[in-house]
Amino acid sequence: MKRPIAHRALAGLAFALLALAGCKDRSGEAAAAASTPITPSLIPAPVDLQTSAGTFAIDGDTRLFAEGDAATRVAQQFSAYLQSAGAPALKTTREDGKGLIRFVLEAAGAEGTSPEAYTLDVTPDGVTVKAHDERGLFYGAVTLWQLVTQGNKGRVTLPALHIEDAPRFTWRGFMLDPARHFQQVEDVKKIIDAMALHKLNTLHWHLTDDQGWRIEIKQYPKLTGIGGCRIPAGDGGKDPKTGEPHPYCGFYTQDQIRDVVKYAAERHITVVPEINVPGHATAAISAYPELGSIDTPLVPSNEWGVFPNLVNVEEPTITFLENVLGEVVQLFPGTYVHIGGDEAVKDQWEASAREQARMRQVGAKTEMDLQGYLVERLEKYLSTHGKRLIGWDEILEAKLPPEATVMSWRGIEGGLQAARQGHDVVMSPSNKTYLDYLQTASPNEPPGRPALITLQDVYGFEPVPEELEESQRHHILGIQANLWTEHTRTFARLQHNAFPRLAAVAETGWTPAAKKDLASFIARLPTQLKRYDAIGLGYAKTPFEPLIATEDDRKAGTAKVTLSNPLDYPVHYTTDGSEPTQASPTFATPLDVKLPVTVRAAAFADGRALAPASTFELTPAAMLTRTDEAMGVCPDAGRLLLRLEDDGPLEGERAIFNATIFYPCWQWNQADLEGIASIKVRAGRIPYYFQLAHDEPARTFEAAKSPLGELEILGGGCKGHTLATVPLPAAPNADGFLELDAPLPAGTTGKQDLCVRFTGDTRPQMWVLDRITLQPR
Repeated sequence: MKRPIAHRALAGLAFALLALAGCKDRSGEAAAAASTPITPSLIPAPVDLQTSAGTFAIDGDTRLFAEGDAATRVAQQFSAYLQSAGAPALKTTREDGKGLIRFVLEAAGAEGTSPEAYTLDVTPDGVTVKAHDERGLFYGAVTLWQLVTQGNKGRVTLPALHIEDAPRFTWRGFMLDPARHFQQVEDVKKIIDAMALHKLNTLHWHLTDDQGWRIEIKQYPKLTGIGGCRIPAGDGGKDPKTGEPHPYCGFYTQDQIRDVVKYAAERHITVVPEINVPGHATAAISAYPELGSIDTPLVPSNEWGVFPNLVNVEEPTITFLENVLGEVVQLFPGTYVHIGGDEAVKDQWEASAREQARMRQVGAKTEMDLQGYLVERLEKYLSTHGKRLIGWDEILEAKLPPEATVMSWRGIEGGLQAARQGHDVVMSPSNKTYLDYLQTASPNEPPGRPALITLQDVYGFEPVPEELEESQRHHILGIQANLWTEHTRTFARLQHNAFPRLAAVAETGWTPAAKKDLASFIARLPTQLKRYDAIGLGYAKTPFEPLIATEDDRKAGTAKVTLSNPLDYPVHYTTDGSEPTQASPTFATPLDVKLPVTVRAAAFADGRALAPASTFELTPAAMLTRTDEAMGVCPDAGRLLLRLEDDGPLEGERAIFNATIFYPCWQWNQADLEGIASIKVRAGRIPYYFQLAHDEPARTFEAAKSPLGELEILGGGCKGHTLATVPLPAAPNADGFLELDAPLPAGTTGKQDLCVRFTGDTRPQMWVLDRITLQPR
């Protein structure tokens, strides 16, 4: 299904041409800039940075000095990272002296000194990075890399300075989910490098779920042979040439796992594997049905949500899990192994005579106690291999081994409870650190959960709750951001979702709470974007684009225009179709414009546009149309709003729709129906690919009055009066869309809240709104 694309390509081309036009011979300007000391702009902000008189210039002739294997490794990594950002790779020298960048590994520090601590000194005689541990030396090199990449790629002048730095938390994490949509090894490594350059040190790898098993287990080849493939829903699961099923597959071999773990370790990142039990286990049970709690055959799911399929807790299954973990612990040398434990709906256990008998056998009074028994068994097994168990906060709902660590995702309450019980905690609340939630209200956001978690929201999260007693605060190991990939089909979208919000997580994990400052962070962010551009990191442009809101006066042919930026960077604009520059007017108050008009706008910082200019064509006709992104959610009628992608085509661009899956409806608040004869609705249809478990009864829909259902348009909101009803066809047109014209009753006038909805059961497919147009008489 194709959908018209907004006028972004021309804007991007104009931006590129402007950049090329600016690339005239400016060698004099470049030389002047290179000799001017930079103002340090670091993310995460260091504990202490003091500047002093004097400078030191770094260029392609600067040499690196290091003694010993560890310091030499760090020097080589520093040089490689410089080269990855387009700067010349610096050569090493064995002769110590002035004019060098020195990496010095000192003797062990005082007791209590963080192994990740370092100092960095810039003087007119050179640069010295010191640490007591290779980890600290590496982070000092990262800081120096950030300083050097602020300047001209050929030469940068640093001010004399002294930095003393160490992280606030020992766990600074990011979770990657290849179970839903798979990331290739080279992409995982790209994320690892980006994490390292943000001083993040833990990669949580979510390797198994209902939709796929992604890690090779030698003893159980069907886990990847069967559990590693699913047939996507709808057109995405069909070969367009033959109509035959087209599976979605992927897994990491054990050699690939070792390669990734080694790559991460070289960058001082520990990889924590997750094998999720007893829930989120459909793929595993599909491969080995004897693991399940029911006799019904399963296949890896092509739907999203919460599933009832649990592994049983009988001895053969525990042996199976121990055998799986036995191979896992050989691949991952880190301390922790994550066993999941979340969203394990107990319906199958409740209905299973075998599981009920097992409960009695092990002394479990409730099904949650049975899960606790499984957790206890796995914890004991892991401890015999020198590992510590970590799980999602649901594991607290049963008796928990004291050595177990809790990852608090359902808010901070689980973390509070765990810390007060003496368990270590990683804070990862879904309302603050889930990066699959959209970050702006821009219509250019990719699919995801439209409940906003903005950059400001992420930055404002404090992992140590104020109400937690001082004596228990040491149990908070740190912070982690999670990026679930149900709606993140491509690696480009994954980068968009992660960055720059992961930079905010990094600052929270590293920088002392008293040193954090949102305004300072936003001021430093444009420099970080230059680094992203230099290393080819595909960060989100939407936080740096302008947003537009309009109020039109149809009779007068005018509109009031408001421009804004999600991060409050200044917005410069033009109304003659020309490219906005720093010299263009800065938006301050709403603009009164005569239609038609072309408004072009861009957010600026440090003298440059932070994203290509956006173009808004405002015409009388455009004022009569709204897309689904601009529609409201019907009040009190099912607020689980998702930004969903169409199921096809198999390859190429797919349409994206905003829809509330519990009660699909769209509302145009205060639509002006004066002089409107009819309403044209453009709709698409997508598979209803959700499992809602105990929330299923909350899914409602309007009963169809005819075999195929109807389009209904109501005035006065979704509980108002019916203005129009149009029968629905059996299927959309060949392009995947349909257009329906709904005449309004004579005499319809004034401003009303227009509700658009489609009757009939949303399973197995649901109609979704693409756009609505008011058609004058």
